[in-house]
Amino acid sequence: MAAIPKDPFMLVSYVNTQLRDFYPSVEELCKALDLNREQLEEKLRAADYHYSQERNQFI
Repeated sequence: MAAIPKDPFMLVSYVNTQLRDFYPSVEELCKALDLNREQLEEKLRAADYHYSQERNQFI
């Protein structure tokens, strides 16, 4: 698993930057970084962020 930020606000910034610069979808990001998508989304949901497929970012 990739070393990603633990703080949800730092995490959303990191993930959105990765999505913007390198990955066309959250599925591709999770696959490339060996992340569990459900766990990632659960952690970000706790901070009131949800994935937008249309925007390819957590908002």
